[in-house]
Amino acid sequence: MEHESFENENVANIMNKYYINIKVDREENPGVDKLYMTYIQLSSGHGGWPMSVFLTPDLNPFFGASYFPPEDQYGRPGFKTLLKRIAQLWRADPEKVKSSGENMIQQMKAYIQAKPASSSNSLDPVNIASETYHHFKDSFDPVYGGFGPAPKFPTPVQIQFLIDYYIYNRQEADVSVDAQKSLDMVLFTLKKIAAGGIHDHIGNGFHRYSTDKKWHVPHFEKMLYDQAQLLSLYSSAYRLTGEDTFADVARDIILYVSRDLHHESGGFYSAEDADSLPLHNATKKLEGAFCVWELSELRDILGLVDSHVFAIHYGCNEEGNVNPSQDPHKELSHKNVLYKSKSIEETAKITGMTPTEVQTILDASKSKLWAYRSKARPKPHRDEKIITSWNSLMITGLVNAYEALQDENIINLAIETAEFIYRELYDPSSCTLLRSFCSGPSNIEGFVDDYSNLIQALLYLYEATFDERWIEWAFALQEKQNELFYDNEEGGYFNVTMNDKSILVRMKEEQDGAEPSANAVTLRNLIRLSSVLEISSYLTKAQGIIRSFTLSLSKFPFAVPALVDAFMLLTKGFKEIVLVGEPTDPRMRTFTEIVSQVSKPNKLVIMAKHGGFISSKNSIIKQLAVCESTVHEPAAYICENFACGLPIYDVEQFKQTLNK
Repeated sequence: MEHESFENENVANIMNKYYINIKVDREENPGVDKLYMTYIQLSSGHGGWPMSVFLTPDLNPFFGASYFPPEDQYGRPGFKTLLKRIAQLWRADPEKVKSSGENMIQQMKAYIQAKPASSSNSLDPVNIASETYHHFKDSFDPVYGGFGPAPKFPTPVQIQFLIDYYIYNRQEADVSVDAQKSLDMVLFTLKKIAAGGIHDHIGNGFHRYSTDKKWHVPHFEKMLYDQAQLLSLYSSAYRLTGEDTFADVARDIILYVSRDLHHESGGFYSAEDADSLPLHNATKKLEGAFCVWELSELRDILGLVDSHVFAIHYGCNEEGNVNPSQDPHKELSHKNVLYKSKSIEETAKITGMTPTEVQTILDASKSKLWAYRSKARPKPHRDEKIITSWNSLMITGLVNAYEALQDENIINLAIETAEFIYRELYDPSSCTLLRSFCSGPSNIEGFVDDYSNLIQALLYLYEATFDERWIEWAFALQEKQNELFYDNEEGGYFNVTMNDKSILVRMKEEQDGAEPSANAVTLRNLIRLSSVLEISSYLTKAQGIIRSFTLSLSKFPFAVPALVDAFMLLTKGFKEIVLVGEPTDPRMRTFTEIVSQVSKPNKLVIMAKHGGFISSKNSIIKQLAVCESTVHEPAAYICENFACGLPIYDVEQFKQTLNK
């Protein structure tokens, strides 16, 4: 609609004549988007973007839908016709229109408040997790990986649930087969995604989604939140398997975000567009123009021999490899979207080369193509908003990658990002966050996901660095989140503060989208903080989240996998690993490296520091921290259910204990 209507002078004249037009960036102001998208869904039965909603001066919606064509077609009115008719209705009887809008808001409030929030006593987390697992098992694509038909999204929230389901249940005799199947689905899917065209094999990183079931032809937009969550997944897969394939993809993502999305002062930009100019002298942007190749281009850049090898491996041909049905606007004719159609060994067999020779050619070819692409083709537009929530997901991804790869540059990037948020998007005097930064901080206050995702990131960052400033900041943010967003009557967290008068109905979200729901992330944060800082009220609030979303957990848990995952954590509790000793001792470094390689969703690591913030809150840590001055070698304590075992000094014994 942007090109068809909003940039059309005739449409613009009508809009400006009859309406006050407000364009909302749903990434910058998700509270507005959520409210009016819910209105669209309730009034029409479906939703989607672009979204156009007509409001009264009091912001009450009275008409709206997703896409409108500019002109009348197939018996349906176009956007221009609707604009004129609605203007006529308003002029004829504005009070009737106002009444309709007020009535709709009242109906929305009644619908939202009617959701039951009964006791969670009847909820069985084991059965709920099993039901969620079987739903994904039944929708799994055994040929191409992923879940359901095209279009296919990477669905990182679902994959993370399956990873955790495997870890929790791999040693449970009655469900160990399901657990292994869960991991198999994850690893197969991650490999297929990495091999597909959704992965930018030349420019690194991942596109938004695949238009086909094979992960071949993507929508070429790149989003920061996808890179962040996929980084966590590939890092976890590497820790679980030790397969270099997963480590290589993790490094690939870090290369992309640090090169193409990184702000010079820290923080990461939001996205890169799907379309761009194919050449510097072109006038029309095309989908995927920055990423696709004609075979003749490959020959010119790589030469006959190398282009032949490259084309075999990445599925390129003279006619292009995009099905015309996937190219309705004819933007990809004769173009090739690169995907790994053959393994290195298969390519070597076809070309009569050794695998080493093939790999050398492919590596050199990718470098040449990136150099050409960067110089000869204009880059897609970059959305230079730095969003607190998405940057927080990136910090979490970087910490996971650091623990998997043990590269100090990675953790430094995570620390730099956290410091950027503290410096530019946080007010320490009020402990409040801002939503975004673009050439300076915005004036939009943070939403619940900004708080929940940043708190999660800081908790991960603490466990990777044992710098207590991160845990202290996480605590301050959690206190502020509780103050601004918590529902004291029904439990759970609203997505906007009560101070935001532009939002007529405060809503709570439990269903996951491209990111995990804020309530699911908060549930994990509360459990973690209640253990680290011995705050019983946090555990009470965590249980309140479960009660608030009993209906979703009992009726359609597959729609809330992150919440189910967090519910499993609430049930199982943490395995706390408390390290005592001098942090700079090389033997302590050995202990921390061992801990970092343990991939368990209920792992909690604390470095006991005498006089530190944690020891001031946690009586057990305080007692152990006192031992620090008397212990002459590093020790580890394994604590569960508020009780700690005997100190462990031996490295091998420590490894064995962690793996139990």
